Amino acid sequence: MTAAATGPSASSGSVLIADVRPYGDGASVDVLVVDGVITEIGHDIAAPAGADRIEGGGAVLLPGFVDLHTHLREPGREDTETIRTGSAAAALGGYTAVFAMANTDPVADNSTVTDNVWRAGRDIGLVDVHPVGAVTVGLEGTQLAEMGMMAGGVAGVRMFSDDGKCVHDPLIMRRALEYAKGLGVLIAQHAEEPRLTIGAIAHEGPTAARLGLTGWPRAAEESIVVRDALLARDAGTRVHICHASTEGTVELLRWARGQGIDITAEVTPHHLLLDDSRLTTYDAVNKVNPPLREERDKAALRQALADGIVDCVATDHAPHAAQEKCCEFAQARPGMLGLQTALSIVVETMVTTGLLDWRGVARVMSERPAEIVGLPDQGRPIAVGEPGNLAVVDPDTSWVVEADRLASLSQNTPYESMTLPATVTATVLRGVVTARDQEVTR
Repeated sequence: MTAAATGPSASSGSVLIADVRPYGDGASVDVLVVDGVITEIGHDIAAPAGADRIEGGGAVLLPGFVDLHTHLREPGREDTETIRTGSAAAALGGYTAVFAMANTDPVADNSTVTDNVWRAGRDIGLVDVHPVGAVTVGLEGTQLAEMGMMAGGVAGVRMFSDDGKCVHDPLIMRRALEYAKGLGVLIAQHAEEPRLTIGAIAHEGPTAARLGLTGWPRAAEESIVVRDALLARDAGTRVHICHASTEGTVELLRWARGQGIDITAEVTPHHLLLDDSRLTTYDAVNKVNPPLREERDKAALRQALADGIVDCVATDHAPHAAQEKCCEFAQARPGMLGLQTALSIVVETMVTTGLLDWRGVARVMSERPAEIVGLPDQGRPIAVGEPGNLAVVDPDTSWVVEADRLASLSQNTPYESMTLPATVTATVLRGVVTARDQEVTR
């Protein structure tokens, strides 16, 4: 998968997507998008002059994917990723909207940074890039950032997170939730009690003990999940849990929902597919935060995603330079690439196992994440009058992951040389084809 040069954004376009099955159901139809809106669904549709055309060949048509958790590294680490290269990877992966986390340099804790990220994404025009604002100044956890300024800026920031760090002070987190309620925005928590993870680099269990790696207990995540559920209850607002990774977190989410607490959660593709047995090679490509857990955690997360206890899939796409991964395991930076492989991992873990059908894929990769952050034009039904943000998926093909052919500037994928099912053959953003046949088109 390679990325071609891209040009400036166009606001909307027209395209005829021929011979596709919306949500994988029924016989194939044609879908016409004019001026960014679906205007007709049927057979033998005649496209207007100048409209683009996609030959689906019986492929599955889904609403474009929405990623609530992406690291684009700009500003500050453009050697590992840029908004342009990250947007290219997203488009190739079927995404039409991504949320760029705040742990940049400088930190996205003010409207100057968040507005610039928003403008850059719009200028590139491959996906809608929504900046995530920091909860606290400098991600330091001691002083609330100017959330109101960021929410009221050009970017209209909808979600705030110190991801990479936990808002560990309960009083600061309580104030953030209260402030968020008044603004109508979402706080997304990186659930990690830092006093329980000092020096931790791998899941606390038999594998880490055998390999001599300092253990990262499940309780570090679970204690923050239950604390923040209670804080959200008392504040009468909602909270979102980033990258849920343990069986216990699943049970706590189930309990909180039963108490009427407004809590949502995401799971990463790598926590659905991989476990800590991969650490035996000491290859730091497998180092991630939170760490890869055990088989029982993986099984619980898959079932929870199918049941809706975990709401959605978010990639936690985290590019790193080679020298940050090709080093001693303890010194390596945590994180993995995820945008171009996410759909295939979901198919491998959820569709081929019978846990989800294609409508379920649409729910966890598009509809539910868009609902969580309140995006009015994403995750919408494939129907006349709805926005033309779409992904065309060939369910019957497979591909071999090759890091040097991915669009990202970095190559830290744990899936190197794996054969994965399903390919995104085209992505459409407001009627403009942004990726086709695994090439960026704009």
